[in-house]
Amino acid sequence: MRKIKLRFANRQRIAMSHDNNSRLVYSTDGGMIKESAPAQSASPFPADGVVRIRRETKGRKGAGVISIHGVPADQQKALATLLKKKCGTGGGLKEGVIEIQGDKRDPIRAELEKAGFQVKLVGG
Repeated sequence: MRKIKLRFANRQRIAMSHDNNSRLVYSTDGGMIKESAPAQSASPFPADGVVRIRRETKGRKGAGVISIHGVPADQQKALATLLKKKCGTGGGLKEGVIEIQGDKRDPIRAELEKAGFQVKLVGG
């Protein structure tokens, strides 16, 4: 019983100290709110006209995917469809990046060079 009384007494002291030292402040004024910085481009690659091909496995449970960066926006959908048909695999277009399933870097590179793009293999 003694411990319980002490714990309760401590709570009262803490509660009293908060009441004595604190004031409730409410303001509808925005105050010193800083504007957020403009969002930067999501792509880690520069927009220099070079199409970059890299193999990714992170976040895919070990399954390899070829990601293609740097393709002009007006050609992405048609090129993704063409590459999927040429490689005979699945894939898609996500956030301006063409993804082709499997390790098909060589056929993709050949097809892109045939279409007139300057191609660079990135990574290992």
